[in-house]
Amino acid sequence: MVRIKKFFRYDNIGLVFVLPAFIYMLVFVGYPILNNIVLSFQDVTVKNLAGGVKEFVGLKNYIEIFHDDVFIHAIYNTLIFTVSCLVVQFIIGFALAVFFNQNFGFSKVIRGLLMMPWMIPITVTALIFKFIFGTDVGILNFALQSLGLIQENVEWLTTPGTAMLAVVFANIWIGIPFNMILIATGLTTIPQELYESASIDGAGKIQKFIRITVPLLRPTIESVLILGFIYTFKVFDLVYVMTSGGPVNSTHMLSTYSYKLSFEMFKYSKGSAVANVLFLILLVVSMFYLKTTTKEEA
Repeated sequence: MVRIKKFFRYDNIGLVFVLPAFIYMLVFVGYPILNNIVLSFQDVTVKNLAGGVKEFVGLKNYIEIFHDDVFIHAIYNTLIFTVSCLVVQFIIGFALAVFFNQNFGFSKVIRGLLMMPWMIPITVTALIFKFIFGTDVGILNFALQSLGLIQENVEWLTTPGTAMLAVVFANIWIGIPFNMILIATGLTTIPQELYESASIDGAGKIQKFIRITVPLLRPTIESVLILGFIYTFKVFDLVYVMTSGGPVNSTHMLSTYSYKLSFEMFKYSKGSAVANVLFLILLVVSMFYLKTTTKEEA
């Protein structure tokens, strides 16, 4: 009884509040990850998924996926998709954050409305853009034909090149508010006295931006880019709803290809191996992010 009372001291009471979250993460996050790792080293099919002997095959699944052209293409697609989205949405988000940081009427209201794309569920956004880029009843084709820019409907989502552009455009639309709000928050932490002192010294707007705004926003910019990379690199629902990885595997990401192997082709072990490659890449990026933020706090 005395030991129990000592445990529930003020110093240890925080552990009690953390325990439910720890158990939840252990059961619903930790166990699936470990089980997925074990699954990738086995030969699991529909026949032995529920029962039976699951043969241990070592690195066979990893060797096979790295000799799979679709997997290599999925890595390439994921990198192109991630970098393209990050660059464009960061530039636009940064510009909007700086613009709405100015004091003018309805700036806060408009900035709040611009958060709507980020708040809408991704599956709903994917369906909206699927309708926009549709071939026969697509809004974009109708608008372009009305303006006389095209004569026939463009098959945006069924042509390899334009399909990737469509999903990139949709993800940029979602990511701009995320970049804008984080950068805008970082701008509020910059003391206005620095700008006033710079004005007294004769510095212009461009000099203030380069010498004050950008250096002081560096931690925020690093966080935005790294978090944006993590969120974008693991994209699934947006691409799956819009193109399902097609046409001709041209928009397959690591996540969608893992899903296809596991739940469409029933190659569970290979699908797990692809998922683990995705997990490993994100783990490295996450560790780099934690190291960066810890260093900045220190």
